[in-house]
Amino acid sequence: MGKIFYIMGKSSSGKDTVYRRIMQIEGDRLSKIVMYTTRPIREGEKDGVQYHFTDNKGFDRLLKEGKIIEYRIYDTFYGEWKYFTVDDGNINLDKKNYLIIGTPASYKATRQYFGNDKVMPILIDVDDGVRLQRALKRELKQETPKYEEMCRRFLADAEDFSEEKLKECGITDRFNNEDLDTCLNEVIYYIRQNLQ
Repeated sequence: MGKIFYIMGKSSSGKDTVYRRIMQIEGDRLSKIVMYTTRPIREGEKDGVQYHFTDNKGFDRLLKEGKIIEYRIYDTFYGEWKYFTVDDGNINLDKKNYLIIGTPASYKATRQYFGNDKVMPILIDVDDGVRLQRALKRELKQETPKYEEMCRRFLADAEDFSEEKLKECGITDRFNNEDLDTCLNEVIYYIRQNLQ
């Protein structure tokens, strides 16, 4: 029986880097679940790789068809953005194990959808000051930096990843990403232990 390993972390915690490195190392044992979003594509992103990029009509169609497992709506500085997981026929726990990125709320909904024993949490943790420096560095590389949105996300993370919400979701273990190699080794060990 397959499992879904669910990576979570505040903005600029390094969860995307951890995700990519895990897929490089464990790609023969883990498949990707690519989420959907209505937010604009960022420079360097590709449709179907980081996300499936769609619009509100696409979201409404998938919701009407009953294919959306979970979704979140963010009222950003640039308008309303939706992030969602879709049962689009690409998830088969009878044959594969998966790796996905999300939030505590999306983790909780995915666990309810597939079963508590099939969805395993991986919380990437980093000091807030380090995260803020990383976020600013990333925005400075964008053709049109979105500083307001960066700040909104930083503040929203305080609520989305509050200790109360983490406890409510049953997320207790944390993987500190001050040093990427150490964090990566600990996460891979955790995955391998849970695949035995």
